[in-house]
Amino acid sequence: MNPAPDAQPETTVEERAALLRLCQRYGIAPDYHDIWGKHTVVPEHGLRALLRAMGVEAGDRAQVEASLRADEEAQAAQAIRAPLPPVVVFWLDAQPWTLTLQAGVRDARMHWNLVEESGALHDGDVHDFRIELPNSMSFGYHRLDLRIEVRVNESGDSPAAGSTEDRIENRLLASTLIIVAPPRCYLPPLLREGHRVWGPAVQLYALRSQRNWGIGDFNDLAKLVRLCGKHGAALVGLNPLHALFPHNPDHASPYAPSSRRFYNVLYLDVEAVEEYAHCAEARSQVMAPDFQARLRTLRSMDLVDYKAVAAVKMPILELLYGQFRRVSLTDVNPRRAQDFRAFQASGGLALRQHALFETLQEYFHRLDGEVWGWSQWSYPYRDPNSPEVAEFARTHAERVEYFEYLQWQAELQLAAVGMSSLDSRLGIGLYQDLAVSVDRSGAESWSAQDLYTQSASAGCPPDDFNLHGQDWGLLPLLPERLRARAYAPFIAVLRANMRHAGALRIDHVMGLARLFWVPRGDLPDAGAYVAYPFEHLLAILTLESQRNRCLIIGEDLGTVPDEVRQAMDRCRILSYRVLYFSRQQGGEFQAPNEFPLNALVTSATHDLATLAGFWEGRDLELRRNLGLFPNQAMRLQQLEERKRDCAQLLSALQRESLLPPDISPQPRWPLAMTPQLALAVQEYLARTPSRVLVVQLEDLFGCRDQVNLPGTVDQYPNWRRKLPLELEKWEEDGRFAELARRLAADRRQ
Repeated sequence: MNPAPDAQPETTVEERAALLRLCQRYGIAPDYHDIWGKHTVVPEHGLRALLRAMGVEAGDRAQVEASLRADEEAQAAQAIRAPLPPVVVFWLDAQPWTLTLQAGVRDARMHWNLVEESGALHDGDVHDFRIELPNSMSFGYHRLDLRIEVRVNESGDSPAAGSTEDRIENRLLASTLIIVAPPRCYLPPLLREGHRVWGPAVQLYALRSQRNWGIGDFNDLAKLVRLCGKHGAALVGLNPLHALFPHNPDHASPYAPSSRRFYNVLYLDVEAVEEYAHCAEARSQVMAPDFQARLRTLRSMDLVDYKAVAAVKMPILELLYGQFRRVSLTDVNPRRAQDFRAFQASGGLALRQHALFETLQEYFHRLDGEVWGWSQWSYPYRDPNSPEVAEFARTHAERVEYFEYLQWQAELQLAAVGMSSLDSRLGIGLYQDLAVSVDRSGAESWSAQDLYTQSASAGCPPDDFNLHGQDWGLLPLLPERLRARAYAPFIAVLRANMRHAGALRIDHVMGLARLFWVPRGDLPDAGAYVAYPFEHLLAILTLESQRNRCLIIGEDLGTVPDEVRQAMDRCRILSYRVLYFSRQQGGEFQAPNEFPLNALVTSATHDLATLAGFWEGRDLELRRNLGLFPNQAMRLQQLEERKRDCAQLLSALQRESLLPPDISPQPRWPLAMTPQLALAVQEYLARTPSRVLVVQLEDLFGCRDQVNLPGTVDQYPNWRRKLPLELEKWEEDGRFAELARRLAADRRQ
């Protein structure tokens, strides 16, 4: 742990003022208000630790003052060297577009050239250090070059005063990316026409079927999509599909990925890979009685056994890659080889480095099973640009290509699911989820080390569910580095996750404006909020949303600044409204007509109790058994609050004439959730004016235990619980059809 605040020497008023100025320069807020409205001052040791995490020395007064001076000098030098910032944002509905230079070269003529993405050219002179940009630009990413007129002699040097042996040259002074953003995010035609839609949300791994290999896969997802189309759903919600860790399948959280640009290959349907039909060895192994027995065991389990699933899938996938090399890469099937080479080319350096990371991590993990990430590799291999890494890539080229092949198969199978959603006329299609950031040990943090700090984690302050706050173990992006890269990594992540999606949920959308950083090795109470270039990130989000025809939902639970919610409303980013938290001032549940239009509504989330679990107090029982309450008084308080919540929900249903006849509006605790009561809750949400309703499948099927229990790692089977019913039996079971019938009636009104 870092030293506690009382271990720090006392600072004077002047010293603290200097520290706060330095924090302000780097966007670190010295205080905040928690979810209960309590004002919290960040301890000084936390502020200093976060400055260090940004590469700024602030250990004592001398270092703080030196860092302030260095920053002022760097800003002054940068303004002279590059009078344009790396990125400038304009909104399509906010003209005129005028760009003012940060600094100028006196007594010199300057000229600008603008190249639009379309190739259209514009130019002009700089007047009074201002550039008036053409109002004909469409939204997109455009490049502006600023040139200065310089006199040079024949040798290329600036001539002596009065020399006549010279010529005029226009030298490049600065370049900047001009982002012209549409005012609002994309809205699908169904929603533009005023329809209110619904769809289920599923944890993909949780799908059971009679043919999968112990984990829900892309084939199961396609079946669910077709079923939803048949019953009038407009979308299918998913957990993040991000790449995890093949060497450690039990690292199962989709919100702590290795990379957000690539896929979790355990979701592959092995038998749907084209090579499977032509690989006799693979088919022989799969059809062997002992292998089939293993598959039956994996399917029958109530929890996903990730390690056992990987043990059956990965060896067969290796055989299929071998078949691909023997056939497609030897001119027997040139079409497929060409498709693969095109995929590699489109994936570029990012794909190559991801596959190289997988190969390196596999190599070092086999040498030492305790090697969990790249920071434990032999030192030269920690640098993706080192000669040793280049040599490793050369000598392990086939293995690197194997991991590229897996990503190719995942891309093909998810693309097929996307096409299935179109064929099934879902209206929106796949509703995917984007995690806040990445795990510190993974591919993205290795290949882009300059973008992330390794000395802090993203997290959150204390709240009702996590009384000590949270450290998510995810790496925060460095705002200044992201801006210097013209946000290219952020753009790439958005595009990767929108490619086959009709809607995208931005987890912890507040992170576009500010993110809570926790110093590494310290507790969350030493953390602070760090500001991000919200307007720039918001502009990019609206632009990519329109280009990819992708609806955007922002998860805005908890303490969210007013300016974030106002911007979401202005840019048509749907709010994320959860029934449990949708209350009036007196604690009563909001009436359906009090919910907002531009919102997605749902009964719960993966981090909260299921409807049955909430009703029975199952989550409170779990937290008690696992010692997650700080004291008995807190547990009893939350139990009493839960009893009131349940009574208030019954009253809300009764006001809407939705209370089932066999349910008393004044029941005795403990309560039991019934199928009809669960449907009544979904009907209640269906009556809201909100554009989208998402039904958690755990609620439909009466699951008592929640998907993820925050605050636990190994004490609870997070991200492993399967749904109780095989996909093939849903129609016969009738609950999904009945849900669809009732919601369709309410949503059409």
